[in-house]
Amino acid sequence: MKFIVLVFMVLMGTFLNAFAQTYRPNYHYTPPKNWVNDPNGLVYLDGEYHLFYQYNPFGDKWGHMSWGHAVSKDLAKWETLLLALPEIQNPDGSTTMIFSGCVVVDSFNTSGLFNAGFKKGLVAVFTSHVSKPGQDLAQHQSLAYSSDKGRTWKYFNKNPVLDIGLTNFRDPNVIWWPSEKKWIMTVVKPLEYIVQFYSSKDLKKWDFMSEFGKQGDTTKIWECPSLVKVPVENSKDSKWVLMISSGHRQAAYLAMQYFVGDFDGKSFKPQKQNEIFYLDEGKDFYAAIPFYNLPKTQKNPIIIGWTNDWEYANDIPAGEGYRGGFSVARKLSLYTTDGVIKLKQEPIINSKVKTETLALTKNYVLNSSLGKKTQNSYRLILDIDLTSSKGFDLQLLKYENQYLLLSYDVSTKIFSVDRTKSGKVDFNKRFSSVETTKILPKNNKLLLDILVDKSIMEVYINGGKVVFTELTFPDNQSTSEVFSFF
Repeated sequence: MKFIVLVFMVLMGTFLNAFAQTYRPNYHYTPPKNWVNDPNGLVYLDGEYHLFYQYNPFGDKWGHMSWGHAVSKDLAKWETLLLALPEIQNPDGSTTMIFSGCVVVDSFNTSGLFNAGFKKGLVAVFTSHVSKPGQDLAQHQSLAYSSDKGRTWKYFNKNPVLDIGLTNFRDPNVIWWPSEKKWIMTVVKPLEYIVQFYSSKDLKKWDFMSEFGKQGDTTKIWECPSLVKVPVENSKDSKWVLMISSGHRQAAYLAMQYFVGDFDGKSFKPQKQNEIFYLDEGKDFYAAIPFYNLPKTQKNPIIIGWTNDWEYANDIPAGEGYRGGFSVARKLSLYTTDGVIKLKQEPIINSKVKTETLALTKNYVLNSSLGKKTQNSYRLILDIDLTSSKGFDLQLLKYENQYLLLSYDVSTKIFSVDRTKSGKVDFNKRFSSVETTKILPKNNKLLLDILVDKSIMEVYINGGKVVFTELTFPDNQSTSEVFSFF
């Protein structure tokens, strides 16, 4: 009997292990277990990229917000470290959860939190969210600091450092302004659609400078702002980009918008634009922020975003013990089109990812087994010539009558992503969806750079001028790809 039980346990263990690999991505970072959302504190120091993130140490749904921590030497392979900033139980019975924020390298010890001459001190600037059961009491900005490259942290003993008396005031993102030797904080009043800018000499005392807002997408609250300088391709110029997590092109979903403009160390002035610019047209890219303190040889900013949407975030399949993950790192640049400057994004990919590159012309029919060969973890680059074509359909992750459909209609110039038949879609009524946007071909061609990784799909179109990020949950790991012109 014991032998039978042992065999059963071994078989069950094998089954569960196989199941556990069904949706967990290979080259997108996910935590070993539990819930994650916003990336926090993206920073580079001494050969390591740090990814901190919103994390629940006790379960796979939102709660007990703390900061998880992972590091990488190449932005491709990540190592999970110990919990960085745990939530705080206060003497009055309230709890301080550690909401989103950033990490800076205080190399001049402006804060005075480190020993004299120490140039590698990390300071986390985060939102301290104070609450009691059923009652939010305050949101303000606080500090923690580390002298050992983020392995251990101490909370500043005089927190908070910025409090304006609101229960919704959050997500600080801090940069260094060398010409005036000051820190600049970008932070939001979410319910008012306002970004505020503050300055500080020591990270402890903050002075209000200016604010920007009440324009662009105001269909959802504003969150996770960041201000970053981005080079304009084919020129010596750079512009400031203000990124804000907010609403989506489709009503009641979430996305990220951005504004391109000028920043003088005090206020932000956007360029004139007749439309809302979104970083990602998909439903599952949110709360992205840039890495700071990048090597001087890295001229382009790099961002990472959360791959989920609050409309169904707590309900996505989590049989593997974790819920939520992150995009691949993306390199940012700007380009000019019709006199307007826009953002483009290029993925930074592990060189070991299985890749196929194909040039497709009229009458070409692709029936690939790339998904079967890689268990749904691959990169597919397609150079599609639309000459004499009305458009195309591309079925990804195809298994029997299930597939994720990418389509393009030449007459309308509409590109669409349809996940209504992509596998598990009924766990939340808001998940099943079709996303569309207008894309003009270049020289009558579309270039698709498609990243498929188990349950995450990212597609970069025409060099990353348009990007879609979508979660998808196919019922089988042995799928195929079918492409056809129409």
